[in-house]
Amino acid sequence: MAAAAPPPLLLYVLALALLATATWPVARAALEDPAGLLRRAKELAFADWMVGVRRRIHENPELGYEEFATSELVRRELDSMGIPYKHPFAVTGVVATIGTGGPPFVALRADMDALAMQESVEWEHKSKVPGKMHGCGHDAHVAMLLGSAKILQEHRDELQFSVKFFTSGNVDVYLVQSIVLVGTVILVFQPAEEGGGGAKKMVEAGAVENIDAIFGLHVADSVPIGVLASRPGPIMAGSGFFEAVISGKGGHAALPHHTIDPILAASNVIVSLQQLVSREADPLDSQVVTVGKFQGGGAFNVIPDSVTIGGTFRAFLKDSFNQLKQRIEEVIVSQASVQRCSATVDFLDKDRPFFPPTINSPELHHFFEKVAGEMVGAKNVRDWQPLMGAEDFAFYAEAIPSTYYYFVGMYNETRGPQAPHHSPYFTINEDALPYGAAMQASLAARYLVEHKPVASPDKAKTHDEL
Repeated sequence: MAAAAPPPLLLYVLALALLATATWPVARAALEDPAGLLRRAKELAFADWMVGVRRRIHENPELGYEEFATSELVRRELDSMGIPYKHPFAVTGVVATIGTGGPPFVALRADMDALAMQESVEWEHKSKVPGKMHGCGHDAHVAMLLGSAKILQEHRDELQFSVKFFTSGNVDVYLVQSIVLVGTVILVFQPAEEGGGGAKKMVEAGAVENIDAIFGLHVADSVPIGVLASRPGPIMAGSGFFEAVISGKGGHAALPHHTIDPILAASNVIVSLQQLVSREADPLDSQVVTVGKFQGGGAFNVIPDSVTIGGTFRAFLKDSFNQLKQRIEEVIVSQASVQRCSATVDFLDKDRPFFPPTINSPELHHFFEKVAGEMVGAKNVRDWQPLMGAEDFAFYAEAIPSTYYYFVGMYNETRGPQAPHHSPYFTINEDALPYGAAMQASLAARYLVEHKPVASPDKAKTHDEL
């Protein structure tokens, strides 16, 4: 007896299944192919668009919490891509979303602020604002994150298909499940990284609620173009600032015995502060105390009434940082007293909050190495030695379980000497823009693929930004 013909509905479902299995690998490969995303970012029209964005921002630099035009530019580009966002966070910050609006949530961050310095590079797109310059590369960071947004938005409608076969009673059931790529990418455009603690303000404003992981980057003047560098654990130090006023009694320089000399007291204070690291810190526990400000007196033959000194202190360990803070105040007050002066110390943490150390998740480091290796090759993924510089990206660790920070190389010896960050001669190798854009997009896409939620949709958390 001939076998019974399958019901029409079953044939229809099987046809859908065949269509799904035929098309699914292509969509998945685009999202999970870092090298392919880099090729996309390097396409002439795409790269030129990022360069144009970066140059517009460079021409109009804005200081922390004043990035109104930069924020408007970001929102205008997001609008053109059809990406929803919320604004403002922390005065000028923008938070955009791409994806389903449900978990997992992975964030990508770019800082937007410039430096209070005069640009000395003569070129077509030199800063048009006297005394302000993008001398650290934040203009490039914004262009890169907009590039990442463009890549991710291009793939927002790609589907994953699965075919399920099971038996219910005596009935064979064939189902084709079709869902949009599960998860949400949060794009964080942050103000005031340069000392203003913009990341802290973004956290306090609720910009990164429910996020599972966040990635941040920085262009690196000493790392070759095409190279990505990072490390697990501490990568940037915690930092704080201090200012002290040492008061004595002024008078004629020819009659010092009638005065209480605050310049002599301040000099002894500075020498003693250097001993905090050389004689009190473990040599294997990196710490820095630097006095960079000394103001007192205005005449050759007058001993002033007071002297103001100021500086910064850095450490990788929280206990070491707190110990330095305590000892800095003790040394300043005590040494001033030895010279018959009084002293007050201000750690300026209201305007310049203490930055915690930036510490990379070891698990995300293995993840980074894998994705970066697929994009640029394992030989171009380098270890980065810890720096005593500070980065307010560290504040995100207070609200997000996993954080990761890395560097995008831009050094090319054929371009001649590369001026360091915060130099008036600092320049950006714009060939680095595709690497940052593609890497951030790759990290976000792969994170969503590898962290599919197990909770049912009705119980899953959602992100307010959608």
